[in-house]
Amino acid sequence: MRGPQRHGPLSDGERPLELTSFVGRSAELAELAGALRRGRLVTVTGVGGVGKSRLAARFAPGWEGGHGRADLAPVRDPQFVEYAVMEALGLTDHTARTPREMLLEQLAGCRVLLVLDGFEHLVEAAAGLMADLLRRLPELRVLAVGRRPLGLAGERLLPLAPLGADEAVELFTDRAAEQGLQVSDTPQVRELCHRLEGIPLALELAAGRLRALSPAQLLRRLDDRFRLLTGGGRDVPPRHRTLRTAIGWSHELCTPAERLLWARLSVFARTFELEAAEYVCSGDGLPAEEVLDVLSSLLAQSLVAREETAAGPRYRMLDTVRAYGAHWLEATGDAARLRRRHRDWYLGLATLCELDWFSPRQSEVAARTEAELPNLRAALEFCLTEPDEAHLGQYLAGSLWFCWVGCGRLAEGRRWLERSLGLESGYARSRLKALWVLGHVAIVQGDAVPALAALRECRERAERAGDAAALAYAEHRTGCLALVTDDMAGAEALLRSALDRYRRIGELNSNVLLGQVELAMARAFQGDLPEAVRLCENVRRVCEDHGERWTRSYALYVLAYAAWRDGAPDRARELLADCLGNAHAFHDLLGSVLALELLALVTVDRGEAAEAAVLQGAAARLWPSVGLPLFGSAYYNAPHEQCETAARQALGDARYEECVRLGARLDRDAAVARALRHDGVRPLRALPAPRAAVRIRPGQREPAAPPTRKGGETAG
Repeated sequence: MRGPQRHGPLSDGERPLELTSFVGRSAELAELAGALRRGRLVTVTGVGGVGKSRLAARFAPGWEGGHGRADLAPVRDPQFVEYAVMEALGLTDHTARTPREMLLEQLAGCRVLLVLDGFEHLVEAAAGLMADLLRRLPELRVLAVGRRPLGLAGERLLPLAPLGADEAVELFTDRAAEQGLQVSDTPQVRELCHRLEGIPLALELAAGRLRALSPAQLLRRLDDRFRLLTGGGRDVPPRHRTLRTAIGWSHELCTPAERLLWARLSVFARTFELEAAEYVCSGDGLPAEEVLDVLSSLLAQSLVAREETAAGPRYRMLDTVRAYGAHWLEATGDAARLRRRHRDWYLGLATLCELDWFSPRQSEVAARTEAELPNLRAALEFCLTEPDEAHLGQYLAGSLWFCWVGCGRLAEGRRWLERSLGLESGYARSRLKALWVLGHVAIVQGDAVPALAALRECRERAERAGDAAALAYAEHRTGCLALVTDDMAGAEALLRSALDRYRRIGELNSNVLLGQVELAMARAFQGDLPEAVRLCENVRRVCEDHGERWTRSYALYVLAYAAWRDGAPDRARELLADCLGNAHAFHDLLGSVLALELLALVTVDRGEAAEAAVLQGAAARLWPSVGLPLFGSAYYNAPHEQCETAARQALGDARYEECVRLGARLDRDAAVARALRHDGVRPLRALPAPRAAVRIRPGQREPAAPPTRKGGETAG
């Protein structure tokens, strides 16, 4: 018997010839080097086609002491894993010893890097071998490359994300150039790379289609990306020759429960919460209590990613992975049921968030609604395209009023509301809610005619239906319309009547308090500053008692206006700083721009004319995102004109215009930061402690507050 021999010595650091250029990943290469200095087993994980193998191939030649790469993808029998590793390290043996014994003998004392690739389908055998080798060979380092971890003690994970935007474009244009095609960095190319999510395999396959299709044509055909993205080279592994086989390889490795959850998770748009997955995806073969364990398995296989957001931990599937799951969901015939469960969850979420808006959790509601917008849009789309679901679409669009008005999404909210009201639902309460919310949105946008039409219809239908709550909201919003169209007497009469109606039915929420603020504004415009202050101080106390911050900021705006009129600019500036900080935190465009306009006037009164002009320029840039500047109202416009006149007199026309142009170059964040730079603004959480409240979550059997009494109008 001959002893063990090397028939292909370990690579000693010479980099193998690469047939295509390597793009980006400098940070990942540095992170990988650091991880292997700190630990002996590092596993690069990621979805199929993300570039794990290429990263390892780029890194390994730089390892001092030699390296070998074992590709286990072609291996089907676990017993041959050891032989594959032995061959990768250039070792052969004709004795009766086992491959493991030979590996332990030949690698003793060697500072070797073993790259273990494609082990997912043989994870138990591969993990057992690596555990033994690492335990008995202290100089050995293992760089594992797979779609899931080996699951060994001391294993360091390096999840590989898709390429960033610039690197994705560079890879796409580089692969096009290799075919003799000149492709520039254009908006269409960037959109194509964005739609392909920076997955290198998808980008390379798309570039391979450029001989027949332009980037614009590729974009139009991406809805069927698995049919489009084929044709990988003959020198690449079979599982990477098409996008479908790359993702399908992961699918084959999943258990039946994992495949089922993968398919069902495809109903979510972008990200989702664990609780949502447990409700929407459970049942019919997958108990709710098992969803977490199965989801954890999908996380381990890089098919789902976990991320931290302002709304808490959330989960995400790449669109390519989601699209593969959606194909299987359709094949099961269960897609319609899952989409309905998805809609039901988000209908409940919107209802509970509307109630929670009037609570200490207002900022949490804003963050959560922002995170869930893609799913809420999907739920709205389902309601408005499925037969007999229009009433739920009207209810959902109306329940999200706080998102449309309070969180800076006026234009989107109006589109959903108008679309839902274009359908006849046969459910009066749902339609009434959508009508008054549409009126509210249109008023804020300064669009009086559609607002009046919606509110008249709401009032007439509410009177016929005997719906006291909808009648109060219709009258309230009509009073607000009178306020911004300079009918102060009419505004006062309507707002007082609406507030009386609210009191009779026991309604108390952010909208009701906003009606009191609007009444205070009407009184202030008519010169009754003491009454305006009394009303807004009352609102302020109630808001702070309930932890309400959004309506409170509008009360502060009126108090600041009264302070300025009363000759107290420093007090006015303090109130406006608080108002602006809160409005900006909620992305409330109207509240922000109104505060900037009044802050400009206070600033010019303090002798800072140039800064006042800059603030006016910043406000002018924001108004188009809201609607008609200052509602076209003479009353609201008077402070603006007074500020402009004073600033022009102090600066001269040329300098004034220069400062306005400077302000117009500031985006919203920069404008607010500049306006507040000299003011200490309390963060949202530093407001006076509100009374205790219970967090509401979807699926709770009993809400924390009744739906229409002191909790929020939820007619629908």
